[in-house]
Amino acid sequence: MGLGKWALALAPMMMASLAGLQGARAQSAGFDLQRNVEYGKHDGVSLLGDLYTPRAAGKYPTVVAVHGGGWQVGSKSAYQFWGPWLAQRGYTVLSIDYRLVTPGKKMYPESVHDTRAAIQWARSRGEAVKVDPDHIGLFGDSAGGHLVNLVGLSGDHPNFRGVAYADDPYASVSAKVKAVATAYGISDLVQQWNHDLVSRPGDNIEEKYLGATPMDNRKLYFEASPMSYVTRDNKDVSFLLTHGTEDDIVDRIQSDAFLLALKQNGNYARHVVMQAQGHFWNSDPIEETGSISGFLAPRLLRFLQERL
Repeated sequence: MGLGKWALALAPMMMASLAGLQGARAQSAGFDLQRNVEYGKHDGVSLLGDLYTPRAAGKYPTVVAVHGGGWQVGSKSAYQFWGPWLAQRGYTVLSIDYRLVTPGKKMYPESVHDTRAAIQWARSRGEAVKVDPDHIGLFGDSAGGHLVNLVGLSGDHPNFRGVAYADDPYASVSAKVKAVATAYGISDLVQQWNHDLVSRPGDNIEEKYLGATPMDNRKLYFEASPMSYVTRDNKDVSFLLTHGTEDDIVDRIQSDAFLLALKQNGNYARHVVMQAQGHFWNSDPIEETGSISGFLAPRLLRFLQERL
């Protein structure tokens, strides 16, 4: 057998061994890990998540984690450190993949429906997957922060509930949550579009995501912006917003304006400011010396304990 064919034949066995090793490490670390759990299927695409749970039987407050990457790249592995850390402290974490933008194909509102489906799946499966259906929250960064901000506020809004995927097994289940935590999340898509005209000319991620410019369809940008759903009927959702003072990817102006709107609306809202920090730190190891995620960790835990 040639070297190439031998490698192809061996690859599945190597992957299986690696998965077994990772599972064994999870067991020894005091939490359980189920990889590639299917939480839904949209347009023929399996929606997969990694499920981190406390070792003991029972139901636990649950965090659905949504990765960033400009709606174009990234994966559920972005929460490979947060998942174990939270599970060891009494939380179930479902870190999800959602459908990403591909050349010539926008992905709004598809990614919103994928995120809602993860909440509906977790709430419906309940104690079978160690989820307390009455205590579900969201955690996302960057573009994932946009999705959790939007879904956290829009909940069962008519813009999203019942307008697609009516044949989902959990389509009638509520997608409302109690708490949302974001790291450098996007809240105003027109603001972000204006920022990207300068920071990434020729590669405007909002246009790719929405399939239009604000001049083509300003209403679309309004509908897709979390800021548009900061209304009194959503004031029971709690927020923890985190942002670096030197972030050149998502302007801190958005977090400040979003925080002000939430407080004016009567939402519980807190802001953690990372001095002299930029973007991309949320996927760093939490217990690494000097880790910005490590700085956030006890503050996030306190927020979840109080609000979820």
